[in-house]
Amino acid sequence: MSASKQNRRTFLTGAAATLAAPSFSAAQSAQHFHKTISPTGATIPAVGMGSWLTFDVGGNAQLRAARTDVLREFFRLGGAVIDSSPMYGTSQAVIGHALETLGRPQQTFAADKVWIGDGGQGPVQIEQSRRRWGLERFTLLQVHNLVAWRAHLETLFAMKAEGRLTYVGVTSYSGLHYDEMERILRDHPLDFIQLTYNMADRRAEARLLPLAQEKGVAVIANRPFGEGAVINAAKRHPLPGIAAEIGAENWAQFLLKFIISHPALTVAIPATRRVDHMRENMGALTGPQPDADLRKRMSAAFDAL
Repeated sequence: MSASKQNRRTFLTGAAATLAAPSFSAAQSAQHFHKTISPTGATIPAVGMGSWLTFDVGGNAQLRAARTDVLREFFRLGGAVIDSSPMYGTSQAVIGHALETLGRPQQTFAADKVWIGDGGQGPVQIEQSRRRWGLERFTLLQVHNLVAWRAHLETLFAMKAEGRLTYVGVTSYSGLHYDEMERILRDHPLDFIQLTYNMADRRAEARLLPLAQEKGVAVIANRPFGEGAVINAAKRHPLPGIAAEIGAENWAQFLLKFIISHPALTVAIPATRRVDHMRENMGALTGPQPDADLRKRMSAAFDAL
């Protein structure tokens, strides 16, 4: 593992980093809220796209075309980070079909996972995932829900050292194995962690978010709408007046701006089947972002619903 630690400091100084890094126009950077990935200094839009359930549509041509429209709008509005997993049914293949249809946009930040109990089979699964996406390489690979994480991290760090991967991470959701994730974060040179963070679930604020910030590790927020439960509950109420202060025109933008404005957060990955919902989500990248005081007022307003 010592070689991996040294690699963390040196790998991205060469030409391989240039080839792997998504490319964003100056106009996108000026108009959209970006976050910096430590330790590379690269920036990405703070709202990405998840694919759990929403892109698992099999070979249905009509549904695949609809998901391609969602992804087209995502890129048109400045998106980059797409997250999937071999756990997500046909989502990887549907994403791959959409990317091919769209001409494989250069800004794509491809984030996937390894999820198999036999650590020796990790490379096989990763290659299957790569083919489904139709990529030469992933930008980020993560150990999904810490399954066989020791063996898989060895694989991922080796891929990174060989120039076949840019970032390495681990994931969890809804508080699952957070204590173990904290130990991994302390002991291993991760680039990313992925966890649940939303208005109704702020458990990560206690230890994991401060530790990630201290370590310079990027954070992906999954389930930003609680798989629909959080935003559906919020929509039963009018937007708080404070929404106007941060330019939030709807609950999706209000909830996402709270998440992505946390100083430790790098990107939130809401999932959607609909183009109109994608427009709402991506609107969180524009306009003012709340400071610490506004975030306190936002959480108080949400808690009072």
